[in-house]
Amino acid sequence: MSVLVTGAAGFIGYHVSEALLARGEEVVGVDNMSPYYDVNLKRSRLERLQRHNRFRFHQINIADWEAVQELREGSIRRIVHLAAQAGVRYSLEDLFAYAHSNLVGHLSILELARALPKLDHLVYASSSSIYGKNGPPFTVEHRVDQPISLYGATKKSGELMTHCYSHLFGVPATGLRFFTAYGPWGRPDMAAFTFTRAILAGEPIRVYNDGDMRRDFTYIDDVVSGVLAVLGGPPEAANGIAPYRLYNVGNNRPENLLRYIELLEKAIGKKAELEFAPMQPGDIKETWADIGPIQRDFDFQPKVTIDEGIPRFVEWYRNYYGAWR
Repeated sequence: MSVLVTGAAGFIGYHVSEALLARGEEVVGVDNMSPYYDVNLKRSRLERLQRHNRFRFHQINIADWEAVQELREGSIRRIVHLAAQAGVRYSLEDLFAYAHSNLVGHLSILELARALPKLDHLVYASSSSIYGKNGPPFTVEHRVDQPISLYGATKKSGELMTHCYSHLFGVPATGLRFFTAYGPWGRPDMAAFTFTRAILAGEPIRVYNDGDMRRDFTYIDDVVSGVLAVLGGPPEAANGIAPYRLYNVGNNRPENLLRYIELLEKAIGKKAELEFAPMQPGDIKETWADIGPIQRDFDFQPKVTIDEGIPRFVEWYRNYYGAWR
């Protein structure tokens, strides 16, 4: 049996693939190596995965259904679908990229899941961005039909599409709403990366909403533990209800953005130059995950605070980039 991981050269996909391989799983990785951010970082992640003889890689764009159909092999029993066009702010610039990857691409993976003869479970990435202007803490019971970014809208659309496949075709599926994942091998468009790079270079950090922002920063190891826990427990249809679930995967601990920057300064050993700016369109002031349901069902317990996680990220960044200034 093997696990298909889409977005395997991405941040979360790489770490999930590593964890699966570490416990003896066969992993089929898929990624289109999009140039949305530094492809060399993706290649570095992929090279580490390819050291394992139980890892097979296909460079495929998931929106290409003809290419995706090549993955219809009987050995795939579980899918962890993480490939997507990410980023709230970029969704204001390239709208069609989001529709292509997050709608058409998601549909291709749903069709693949339906076609696999022995599929046990489809676990896919949603996002905290779907909550829009709901008041925190965000719960999976919140109404989320008024997203404030196209990225959030595509992620909500993916949830609706998946529910349809669970209802119509019995595809057992679980959606995970991730909250601000960070850590080693992270995405260069995320705060930990951009802030660290700017501080080391002596460049100003742009801090939105004049710094009055809070985020439920979730360390990558905790994200992975949530994914793997859920992957092993597929939902079942009961009393006319589709085999479908949703969970938040977060730290359940919103942190002030300025404190986050202070911890980066301490780990780097250099003060940041702050450049305050108003709130960006499509952004939200605070995120906070209610993780009660995933704690109840899978005993999910996030372990890493930003006091521990940020120094780990900075150490990785310096080792990877040789940035010792």
